[in-house]
Amino acid sequence: MTSIKDKKVITIGIVHEMTGLSERKIRYYEERGLVFPDRTPRGTRKYSFSDIELLMEIANKREEGVQTYEIKQDLNNKKKKEEYRDEMIRGQLNAQFNIRK
Repeated sequence: MTSIKDKKVITIGIVHEMTGLSERKIRYYEERGLVFPDRTPRGTRKYSFSDIELLMEIANKREEGVQTYEIKQDLNNKKKKEEYRDEMIRGQLNAQFNIRK
C-alpha cells in the first residue's frame, strides 16, 4: 500500500507555490533524472509530498554548489543501499520463518 506521502496528486503549480522553485527549475530537475513525477493522460505532471521534500533537498544542495550529476550519483547510491537493506531484511525473515522462494 502506498503511503499518503508518496501519492502523486500535486500539480507543478502547487509545487512551485510550496517550494518557491520555478516551474522551469522543477522541470529541469526532472530532465536531469532527479525527480520522477507521474503524468496524467493529458500530460500534467503530478508530484507527491516525498517529491517535494526531494526537490527541496536538491535545491539546498545546488545552493551549496553541488552539481546535478553529483546529486544524481548520491541519490542512486542511496537507492542501492536501501534496496540492499531491504533484500537483507527479506532474507533474514525468510530464514527466520523457513520461507523458500
